[in-house]
Amino acid sequence: MIQTKTKLAEDGTIVIPEEYRQALGLRIGDEVILRLEDGTLHLFTPRQAIEHAQELLRPYFPPGRSLSDELIAGRRLEAEN
Repeated sequence: MIQTKTKLAEDGTIVIPEEYRQALGLRIGDEVILRLEDGTLHLFTPRQAIEHAQELLRPYFPPGRSLSDELIAGRRLEAEN
């Protein structure tokens, strides 16, 4: 775990230190996702947010089931009809 202090600027911006940006693979202008949960601020890259959502949903779907494959198959069937 890496920990550091940073300051909140008057306009509400927070500088993410370079070592953190490098560790996350972030570059200037990249999009990040912020989530406030139980008084804690979480920062995600878009890829991390997708992986987190998949992790949350995984218990509700049996292994090997692909919703995207099911959707594509359904759309192809609709197109054939």
